[in-house]
Amino acid sequence: MPIFLETTLNVPLDQTFTYTAPAGTEESGGADDKALTAAFFGRRVEVRFGNRKMTGFVVGASRELAQDCPVGIEKIRPAQRFIDDEPVLTGELYRTARWMADFYLSPIGETVSAMVPSGRRESDAAGFSFADDAASYARRELSEEQRQAVQGILAPSEQRLFHYLYGMTGSGKTEVFLSAAEQCMAQGKGVIYLVPEIALTPQVTEAVIQRFGNTAAVLHSALTPSQRLGEWKRILHREARVVIGARSAVFAPVPDLGLIIMDEEHDGSYKSGSSPRYHARQVAMHRAKASGIPLVMGSATPSVEAWHLMQTGSIVRHTLSRRLAGGSLPEIRCVNLSTEKSDGSSLSAALTKEIQQTLSAGRQAILFLNRRGFTHFFRCNSCGYELSCRNCSVSLTYHKNENRLRCHYCGYSIQPPQLCPQCGSLDIGYSGFGTEYIENEVKAKFPNARVVRIDTDSLHHKGELQEKIAAFRNGDYDILLGTQMVAKGLNFPGLRLVGVVLADTALHLPDFRAAERTFALITQVAGRAGRFFPDGKVIVQSYSPDREAIAFAVASDTEGFYRSELQHREQLGFPPFSRLLRLVFRSAAPGAAEAAAEGAYKILCSLQEPATQLLGPAECPLEMVAANHRHQILLRGKTMQPLHRMAARFIHGYVPPHDVHIEIDVDPVNML
Repeated sequence: MPIFLETTLNVPLDQTFTYTAPAGTEESGGADDKALTAAFFGRRVEVRFGNRKMTGFVVGASRELAQDCPVGIEKIRPAQRFIDDEPVLTGELYRTARWMADFYLSPIGETVSAMVPSGRRESDAAGFSFADDAASYARRELSEEQRQAVQGILAPSEQRLFHYLYGMTGSGKTEVFLSAAEQCMAQGKGVIYLVPEIALTPQVTEAVIQRFGNTAAVLHSALTPSQRLGEWKRILHREARVVIGARSAVFAPVPDLGLIIMDEEHDGSYKSGSSPRYHARQVAMHRAKASGIPLVMGSATPSVEAWHLMQTGSIVRHTLSRRLAGGSLPEIRCVNLSTEKSDGSSLSAALTKEIQQTLSAGRQAILFLNRRGFTHFFRCNSCGYELSCRNCSVSLTYHKNENRLRCHYCGYSIQPPQLCPQCGSLDIGYSGFGTEYIENEVKAKFPNARVVRIDTDSLHHKGELQEKIAAFRNGDYDILLGTQMVAKGLNFPGLRLVGVVLADTALHLPDFRAAERTFALITQVAGRAGRFFPDGKVIVQSYSPDREAIAFAVASDTEGFYRSELQHREQLGFPPFSRLLRLVFRSAAPGAAEAAAEGAYKILCSLQEPATQLLGPAECPLEMVAANHRHQILLRGKTMQPLHRMAARFIHGYVPPHDVHIEIDVDPVNML
């Protein structure tokens, strides 16, 4: 008598598929369907899907063919073999996958496959190198603030599961996380410790390894699928009880999970850029709530959404108010580039002088370059006025080929003005300069300085990032040129000066989160200075020093920034006071994505629910990506439920043109 296996497959169809169990397993399992499911659930199975050989996950088993099966018993194909002798997908993770598939409108097979490693046989994890001086995290005595934070996080309470550890850079958040994990493990519970990117947080990762030894598992991008599977099974077998890793480590199958830690919660890398487009924070919240365990997040610059939840009491806030490494907050000074002599230099006189003094003292400097952003944004050189969309309060982007300023949310556009709309000046133009020029200038001005650059263009082999960071920490270089990579969790004892070469670029991205990202980047990169000595200095160069994100960051006024930003968001109806769902239509064929978006807009208008808005259709800010044209429609509402219903009805009833692909992004983080 055959056994029918309900199986998920990694295909863009929101359904499961039925196969008969491989030959020789007909007498396996129990007498009833519940026992059968228990015997086979979570094991991977090799099947034929069309002409392809694929790997599926068994999520149900029965002696009878399900009544709602779309094909007759004569068309049910046999599975070829079981890949695993034991389950690699737990029931708790599958329930999480079902929630994700519903919430993110992603196929269940794609969702399950994103969770579990794809290795065929397990192998030992590759070694991971760390900076030698990370040993500074051998255990420390907790301050009173830290002790209270640990107690508050671990205090049993079904109403207080979500916690936030807020404190300036260098205030000892890592030690609170480690102590909470240690106490949790002492009770026989497991821990998940999330970091934005393993390669950029070597000191935190080494701290976990030193504290917990072989009971720690590290999930990082350098692991092969088979090595990742080996770590996965160590976790399942309780050999590893604390798991540290980036975004996908939120799926770690930790038995008796007791605590989830999310360091640098504000970081955009916690959001997946491919289906399922999940946010690790939302998945962590779901797992914590479903299991009744605490989730503690932390950052010196929380996301605006998290700050709002702290203000409303949905997240319990624990504050660390001072630095513990003997340093103090650096002296931060802003240089107005509008008043500098226009000699084509990217380094102001003040920054040049501070670099020279730093080098003369035998100390180190970081020059932060924000590579991301559009260089062509409208600006009045007389009064500093910048053009924004009248509907969306994001910067208008100049399109040279059509000579128009355009909003990439709603499509609003205008002809470029011939004079400043605010002061009438004729001294108007478009601002921005390139990073290669900056690097050349630094080497020309400081020919004796040892300069190293760290960004995606300058890294060519595995491990090079860590090598360069370690070399700078060891004093092999004097000046580090870096992008966002140097803004995250790195400590350099010899560092005196941080220079933000141009703070404005992120502000001009057509994204309502531009101010939030600008504030976070300046605050985080400034936090590298003054961690060990009281003489840290930060120079922030800007054409718009009065813009709130820059002014508040320079003044170290975090509370003021969030108060102002939340007020703006509420007035404009953007998150956290609304929810967004983004539909992106992309195609290699010119005009196809635009036509599909316009057709979809008409359908969505017929499906529109009360108290919702449709923004667009419009070109995506990055209209071309990987030779694909991109157009978007934004669904906006007070709550997510009506947006879900509209998008689900649209997707399930819509067949896109064969040359158009649709991306669905619930609660999008990157609007480009």
